[in-house]
Amino acid sequence: MCFCRLPRCGVTDGCCEDLASVLQSQHSSLEELDLSFNDVGDSGVKLLSAALRDPNCKLKTLW
Repeated sequence: MCFCRLPRCGVTDGCCEDLASVLQSQHSSLEELDLSFNDVGDSGVKLLSAALRDPNCKLKTLW
């Protein structure tokens, strides 16, 4: 999968732990992730930011 669009899907900080895990997986090919219009707060952003720094992360676009 190259893209995942989840706008207005009720994604919260709690969901970001699982999303970060996927982004850090060496098997992930996700390049685009749309999380617009969700309730992601500071702790979720921190988790996603850490995942983006992982060398396995192939994500190029995060909305």
